[in-house]
Amino acid sequence: MSVYNSFFEDSSFLWTSILCSAFSVWTLVQGEVLVIGSNLPIIAAPGDDVILPCHLEPTFNVQGMTVEWSKPDLKPDPSDRLSRVEYVHLYRDRQEVPDMKMASYFRRTELFMDDMKHGNISLKILNVSEEDNGRYRCFIPKLRSRVKSAIVELIVDPNFAKTSTTETPLHFQTPDPQDATPANGEKSNFLCHLCLGDIFLSICGNLVYFSSTSAGRSRVSVVAVVITFMSVLVVVAFSACFSRCLHQKLNKLSEGKTTQSQV
Repeated sequence: MSVYNSFFEDSSFLWTSILCSAFSVWTLVQGEVLVIGSNLPIIAAPGDDVILPCHLEPTFNVQGMTVEWSKPDLKPDPSDRLSRVEYVHLYRDRQEVPDMKMASYFRRTELFMDDMKHGNISLKILNVSEEDNGRYRCFIPKLRSRVKSAIVELIVDPNFAKTSTTETPLHFQTPDPQDATPANGEKSNFLCHLCLGDIFLSICGNLVYFSSTSAGRSRVSVVAVVITFMSVLVVVAFSACFSRCLHQKLNKLSEGKTTQSQV
């Protein structure tokens, strides 16, 4: 009976580890949805229309989700418990909610509604002034991700050459979010390597554990098969990460050439 119990416990431990590791690999291959802004400030002249870039990567439909744009440096009045900081733009239930919006941004902001199904949550601000200077935060509160928000800085400079009386050209004043967020890409690569390292350590731990038990030594061949299977999963996950990074770099290169030709 003790041998049977030992076998059952060891097998349960083994298959639990396999399922956890396989789930980690599957999550890694699928890719976590991240909110990505711009690491470079958006510079404009007074009176310009600007776009604060923010998108989800990989592409994710957010038309049915709440999207909040706010100024994180604004704080509520500490002397008034009921005071709250209003939004620059609030999207909820598939429409804008103007009642909770800052008065200075009334009828001056809009989202790209048709592009939200592709994960584009960039905010357009009309007729900017120096009062609009500062950091802006795009936030999706119900997004199942560790990165639900991003910061974009807007600088309105009177000395900046005004390029248009209607709308700021995207290729001039608003850098592409993917080109302007190296930190987010580095973070994704770090998480990828961290997950792969965790899976590798799990495999090594299983091997040491089963080799150290009498029941485990009698099933070395089974462990070897499992190790081989997990190694294949690791290689597949690493290949998926590498392919994704390569695809992003090629897209950046092609977009850079397109921008240069437009200029």
